[in-house]
Amino acid sequence: MSSAKVTEALKKYAMVIALIAVMIFFQFSTGGKILLPQNINNLLSQNAYVFVLGTGMLLCILTGGNIDLSVGSVIAFVGGIGAVMMSKGINCWITVVVMLLAGAFQGFWIAFVKVPPFIATLAGMYAFRGLANVVLQGYAVAVNDVTFLNVFGGGADCYVPDFLGGSGLNMTCMLAGVLIVLIYVGMTLKNRIESKTKGYENAPLFGELAKLIIISAVVLWVTYKLASHKGIPSALIWIGAVILIYAYITKKTTMGRYLYAVGGNEKATALSGINTKNVFFFAYVNMGLLTGLAAILTIARAASAQPTYGQGYEMDAIAACFIGGASAYGGIGNVTGTIIGALLMGVINQGMSIMGMEANYQKVVKGVVLLVAIIFDVLSNKKKK
Repeated sequence: MSSAKVTEALKKYAMVIALIAVMIFFQFSTGGKILLPQNINNLLSQNAYVFVLGTGMLLCILTGGNIDLSVGSVIAFVGGIGAVMMSKGINCWITVVVMLLAGAFQGFWIAFVKVPPFIATLAGMYAFRGLANVVLQGYAVAVNDVTFLNVFGGGADCYVPDFLGGSGLNMTCMLAGVLIVLIYVGMTLKNRIESKTKGYENAPLFGELAKLIIISAVVLWVTYKLASHKGIPSALIWIGAVILIYAYITKKTTMGRYLYAVGGNEKATALSGINTKNVFFFAYVNMGLLTGLAAILTIARAASAQPTYGQGYEMDAIAACFIGGASAYGGIGNVTGTIIGALLMGVINQGMSIMGMEANYQKVVKGVVLLVAIIFDVLSNKKKK
């Protein structure tokens, strides 16, 4: 393999390599605690909001490096609405629908009134934080609906039941992992065959095979760890659904291609006959929808809503996107990269917490990691130019 191909491969998988390196570092520095089954379970459940918000934030960033600064405040506001509704005896499913829709309306100002995204969402950050205090009257409101808590990850039974009755090891969880691997292998083979049939150039077989083996091994290992604890947390089901839906949208749909086109060159995209207003509206409405889901997962895990919830969440989501390879200029990035970025941030957070590092130093480390990711993106763009 030529040095150019090696360099390209290192750039492509830089964040994956970084994630592995960070996990190895914390594995030794925490005495092996970070990879205990319970900690892996907590890593996924505690960072559910990052996975969900990061996916929505990616859509905004693709449109030209735009971001949504209001998501943390919207979570506090929407979470407050949900908690108050359920405390008054309103059905949890009606509450869920209201919460999802309550987050999905800011796109109008950005797409059709042409308010710059930074200003519109900055205004939302202040307004919704204030509204959260109004809705909750400055107090915490408990969430006691058992169905809501179990379905969205906050109850005692917030795990997928073991239908196969495993002893000590959740066999339903293990079966799910095996099925995921089989589906992944089947789709990879199908894509290679279709590419060859259509005359497209396939990736080198050795590289594709190595990638297949590594990803399959990681999936089975994580599945085993989860099965050794309590199985599949319900929050993971929602994370998986979001990843699959939005990976499909960004890769396989016309609107997905429009997002990349607008981020690459908005004026050229408009001149080609594409309604860029609809593209911006789509990105920010989906951001709002996913913010509503993140609010649901947040109050379910905490079993309460508070006016202070969501502080700093927007920064975690933005960091996950940029660390995962999204370009600060727009038009570049994918859901897989965002998930890797979210995992990296989650591992760093959890590793530092287990080590007992002071909260202020944790913020310094996260800031440095984000800065390094942005510098890498800027230098890469300079070389291309």
